[in-house]
Amino acid sequence: MVRFKGWDRVQIADDSGVTRDAIVPVIISASRSTDIPAFYGEWFMNRLFRGYAVWVNPWNGKRIYVSFARTRVIAFWSKNPRPFLEYLPRIEESGIACYFLYTLNDYQEEGLEPRLPGMGERERTFLELSDQVGKERVVWRFDPLLLSDSLGVDDLLSRVERIGSRLHRSTRRLVISFVDIAKYPRVRQTLDREGFPGVREFSTDEMAQFCGGLQEINTDWGLLISACGEERDLSQYGIGRGQCINGDLMREAFSADQELMRFLGPAGGSREAGQNDMPFRHLKDPGQRGACGCIASKDIGQYSTCMHLCRYCYANASTRRVEQNYRNYLASVEGGVFPESITGDREGI
Repeated sequence: MVRFKGWDRVQIADDSGVTRDAIVPVIISASRSTDIPAFYGEWFMNRLFRGYAVWVNPWNGKRIYVSFARTRVIAFWSKNPRPFLEYLPRIEESGIACYFLYTLNDYQEEGLEPRLPGMGERERTFLELSDQVGKERVVWRFDPLLLSDSLGVDDLLSRVERIGSRLHRSTRRLVISFVDIAKYPRVRQTLDREGFPGVREFSTDEMAQFCGGLQEINTDWGLLISACGEERDLSQYGIGRGQCINGDLMREAFSADQELMRFLGPAGGSREAGQNDMPFRHLKDPGQRGACGCIASKDIGQYSTCMHLCRYCYANASTRRVEQNYRNYLASVEGGVFPESITGDREGI
């Protein structure tokens, strides 16, 4: 089987005029690590029209120069893209396509997402975004799905149903993700420290109960539902393998882009048969988990920069660090400086 071998490279001139070796990805992820549309939209637009950005590896500090010279699609991840809506016409004018992975949960009673706007405002933003770019380019994510001492499966299903009853005509896809606390010790520590010790993962039976309930609800919606990063086969519930950086979506929404179509490959040859069928295996992102179905992209976000400060977040080291990084960013912007990376290489986790 052919596997993704990595991005091509080009030479670019950085902000100081120094020649740098840069990768030239076809697909940009913006971003799994932080909410660029909510907090760093002005930085993103400046870097996009400058022609490159820098991603700093949080583990070893290595700087990776990322050129936008061949970028055809940008996948934006956000819980509140409203501040970014004003920039969408400029992105369209650039000739680069985009779509949104819009996380819209309901944990207001639990206080797990304390800095997000209210549910009504976030739902209105979803509908407005869909009207602006088209429903095929806005994916609803309910991520993560979690339980607690006071939040059971039936209550969670009712919350999903309430949101979906308003949104399902404005999207074609729903991505769910079951919380995985055991793999992220920092998440457990944060939940305990912030007063949420009862938040927990699903048992096997609870997962089956939830998926069965969601399948029943979706008979009225008709959404394409997938589970992000899930090892278990949920196809009996009409839930496919997750693919957030989604080749099928791109093929459908951006079919006129011949360069992108060449990158994605022939439509009929992208899948392999079997229970664990995963589309576009030849483009599977080598930097993601084995169960992740995402095709290759280059993320340009940074850890410890998301000011939503959700209690279950794995990407923030501490509130103090996030707030300091954001203050540094605002100071740069106020001085008219948009650093190559979001926080000018001061980030880490």
